[in-house]
This record gives sequence, C-alpha cells and structure tokens, in this order.
Amino acid sequence: MLSKKQQRLRRSLQTRKRIATQGVPRLTVYRSNTHIYASVISGEGDKVVASASTAEKDVRAQLGGDGKGGNTEAAVLIGKRIAEKAKAAGVEKVAFDRAGFAFHGRVKALAEAAREAGLQF
Repeated sequence: MLSKKQQRLRRSLQTRKRIATQGVPRLTVYRSNTHIYASVISGEGDKVVASASTAEKDVRAQLGGDGKGGNTEAAVLIGKRIAEKAKAAGVEKVAFDRAGFAFHGRVKALAEAAREAGLQF
C-alpha cells in the first residue's frame, strides 16, 4: 500500500512528463501544513528561475509572524510574488505544475493570483 506522499508523487509524475514535452518553464507548487512554496523552473536544464515562499523573512513579517503561512491569504501573496519575480526574469508563459496536489484551496488561490499578476498558463 502506498503512503499519502507516494500517491501524490505518483500523480505528479504524469503531469511532469506532459509538461516536459511542451518545453516551457513550469510553475511548481509545494504546500506543507505551515508554508507554501512556488518555483519557476526553466523548460530546458531544470534551473530555478524564480522562487517565493512563506518561509522568507520579509514575507513572514508581511503576514504577521510565524504560523501564518498555511492559509489562502498567504497563498495569494506568494502567487503575486512569484509572478513578479518570473516577469523580472523574463518569463511570461508557464505550465502550472501542482505536484499532485488537488487544484483547490491554497493551490488554486496561488494559481489565480499568479494569473491576475500577469503570468500566462
């Protein structure tokens, strides 16, 4: 029997294979109970172009201290931040990689905020 993490990783592999054929940078999301992380990874070479997370010092201060990174408001903030950083790095169009997480709640909030901030996917 597969653990919960193994099931999620198994789901994520199918998405990663499909995104790899597109040859565009991917916006990857990881969420834990306390934080949410987003990275834009280049289409060729798998280099991190931009990243943002609620674990960053200035983001924690903006959210009001420790333990505030696990909610949808934090996800919206990270979505806007990752879009700004990606655009500064010259990335306009990405493929959204939810890493096996369900597209609702914090993952959906991050995606919609990134779209509103100007990233296309």
